Parts: sequence; C-alpha cells; structure tokens
Amino acid sequence: MPELPEVEVVRAGLAPAVTGARVAAVDVLDTRALTRHDAASGDFEALLTGARIEAAVRRGKFLWLPIGDDRAVVGHLGMSGQLLLRTPDHPGDDRHARIRLHVDHPEYGELRIDFVDQRTFGSLAVDRLVPTADGEVAGFSGDVTGPWARSIPAQVAHIARDPLDPAFDDAAFLDALARRSSGVKRVLLDQGLVSGVGNIYADESLWAVRLHGEQPAASLSRRRARELLAAVSDVLGKALAEGGTSFDEQYVNVNGASGYFAHSLNAYGRAGLPCPRCGTPMVRETFMNRSSHRCPRCQRLRMPRQPASA
Repeated sequence: MPELPEVEVVRAGLAPAVTGARVAAVDVLDTRALTRHDAASGDFEALLTGARIEAAVRRGKFLWLPIGDDRAVVGHLGMSGQLLLRTPDHPGDDRHARIRLHVDHPEYGELRIDFVDQRTFGSLAVDRLVPTADGEVAGFSGDVTGPWARSIPAQVAHIARDPLDPAFDDAAFLDALARRSSGVKRVLLDQGLVSGVGNIYADESLWAVRLHGEQPAASLSRRRARELLAAVSDVLGKALAEGGTSFDEQYVNVNGASGYFAHSLNAYGRAGLPCPRCGTPMVRETFMNRSSHRCPRCQRLRMPRQPASA
C-alpha cells in the first residue's frame, strides 16, 4: 500500500498542475471509485464541474484538493491507486481508469488527471471541510495557503499528524507510547496516533534502532522512544527524497515513474539475506495478516524485568 513518501511524491507532482485550475469536466468510468463519496452531499460530477482547485494537500496517506473554503476532493489510493497527469489527447487506453478530471490551468492550459486503480480499493470523494482540532494548518501544501488551510476533510479528521508535519507533537506521541502495552510496531501503524507509517517504513525504523516489533511500547525508556521517533522521521525523509518505495508498476508518481527507495531497504523484503549491520540472515514473520522483517540478532525481544518478590 502506498505510504507517506509515495503519497507526498504524488501530491508534489500534482500541485503545479492543479493549483488555480478549474475543473472543466468529470468522467466517472467506474462508480466503485466513489465508495467514500456521500451521495447525500450531492452528485460527484456536479459538485466538481466548474470548481476552482486551490491547492494539493496531504496528511499522512490522505491527499485532498480544496475547492473553495468549505469543500475538498479527497483521494485515498488504497492498495493500487494512481493519480496520473496526462495531456488531453492521451489515448486513455488504461482499462483500470476509474475517474478522469479534465482541468483548465491558467498557465499550463488543458490537462487531464486520471484516477487509475487496478484493485478498486481506492476512492475519490467530495467532502466537507471542518476546522482542525488543534487550530493548526491541516496538512502539507508546499508554499500554497488560503482560508482552507486550517480545515480538514471530515473523513480525514480522525487521522493523526505525521512525524514530518511541523505541527506534530513529539511530546504527546512519546507520552502516548509510554501508555501502550501493545507491541511497538502495532503502535506505529495506528493512524490515530501517528500517520503515514506503513508496514515497510515501520520495519525499516525498527531495524534502525534495533527494536523487535513485539517489544511492548510502554517498556521503552524515554531515550529509546525518542530514538525511534527520530528513526521514523529519518526513514520517511530518505524515502521521500528517493521518490518512495516501488516494487512493481503500481507504485508510480504522476508521470508514471517509480520510486527508488526499495534499493536502500535494510529490513523489509530481505528474508534470508544477511543483515546489513551484523550479517545474520534476516527473518520474515507473520504480522496482522502481513509480514514483518527483522534481524534475529540485532532485534531481540527484551521483556521488561519483573519486580522481585518479597
């Protein structure tokens, strides 16, 4: 599933082409791509047609395009969703195209944005904007800002900020970590606590600080918790710089190019290969219907000491 770096790469690629553009027409080719759209709020095509897009904004794995001060087009890429920027005369022969937005940009002219989704788990929706709970800017939108900046789509409001967000509260995250008895990897994947960290980057961050994914979060010292948070930020930042992680043709930016962070992975997908740090063969373990990858030597489970009996 696309994670924060992948979605940020898409946002950054879309931003110049959509900011200030007007939606000339909308083609809904497959209504399954509107599963997150509330029909009671109005017809998707009617709400979008003629609207001016103010920016491209991201929080965690969610992407949205404000259309005015009180509404936005929300995109969730699901497992295989792509937002591809194309010219109006592109043949459009992709059988997995679900929605097409025809836009007219004051500088770049006519463009087309195709929402392509092979597995149909992704979705677009027009949603109302609500004020952010902390009153801070809702998500990252580059240098573009406006009256919509401190508002967030209602269906994204429950998603926590990510570690690269300037308004991310480090102390609050560390306090929450200290209260959780579940494994630290499970905590990292809790989008209500910290967003944007998926399976790949959780494994990479845990490897970086030599932590077992099942290590109880509350057992970490404050110092170790800070090290973990720093590692998460570092891993996400490096992946973003390399364009995200791509293992197949489904994970691409708006121009169809793949990311290269897969070449820099130290843990994820390396079962049987030597640990880059100590040489011990890496192992793959089942985790929440997915997989975890770790070094059995560097990342041992260290249970907290029990108090001595009287």
